[in-house]
Amino acid sequence: MSTPLLKVEGLNAFYGQAHILFDLQLEVGRGEVVALTGRNGAGKSTTLKALMGLLDGTQGRVAFDGCDIARLPSYKRARLGLGFVPEDRRVFTELSVVQNLETGRQPPRPGAPAWTPDALFALFPNLGAMPQRPGGQMSGGEQQMLTIARTLMGNPHLLLLDEPSEGVAPVIVEQMAAMIVKLKQAGMAVLLCEQNLHFARLVSDRAYQLDHGRIVREGGLG
Repeated sequence: MSTPLLKVEGLNAFYGQAHILFDLQLEVGRGEVVALTGRNGAGKSTTLKALMGLLDGTQGRVAFDGCDIARLPSYKRARLGLGFVPEDRRVFTELSVVQNLETGRQPPRPGAPAWTPDALFALFPNLGAMPQRPGGQMSGGEQQMLTIARTLMGNPHLLLLDEPSEGVAPVIVEQMAAMIVKLKQAGMAVLLCEQNLHFARLVSDRAYQLDHGRIVREGGLG
C-alpha cells in the first residue's frame, strides 16, 4: 500500500491542564475523504486544530506528505499544503469575493490541484454570480463557500474541513456535498468534522468516531 498522506500516531491535546485528546491514531490517504464524527464536545474540532498547529499543548507524531510536522508552526504546515477551514467562517467582511480569494493565493505545488478564481467559480456557482460582493453582505452558507474557496486558493494537498454543513440551508448542504465529491475527483484529500451522518455518508470513504477525545470506532458509515 502507498504511504498515507497524513498519518497521526499518539496524538494528545490539552487546554491548559485539561486533557482533551487521548492517543489518537488516524490516517488519510491521497485522494481520500475521511470523516470525524461524534457529538458536540467529542474532540472533533480540537483534532483539526491540533493537526493545523493551532494548539500549544499537543503531543504525538503527525506525518504529512512524508514530513514530521508535529513541531512546526501553523504557517509552515500551510506552506507544505495543509489547508484548514474553521467552523466560524472568518471572511474579510469589507473585501469582495475576488479580494477574499486573493488573500489565500499560494503558488501551485506539485501533485496538488491548482486552483484559480475562475475554476473556483465553476466549483461554487453562487460565488461566481457575486464576484464583487463584500463578504459581510453574504449569507452564512455563501460565507462558508467563500472560506472554503479561499483555502483552496492555497492549492492544498489535504483540506481540513470543520462542520461544513453546520447552520446552512439544505440547498447549500447539497452543494457542499457535491463540492467535496468534485474535490476528491480532482485528487484532493479531505478530513472533515461532521455531526450530520447523512452528509458524512454522502461524501466520505470511511470515518473515525470520537467520544470524549478518544477514537471508539473506525470504518465505513454504512
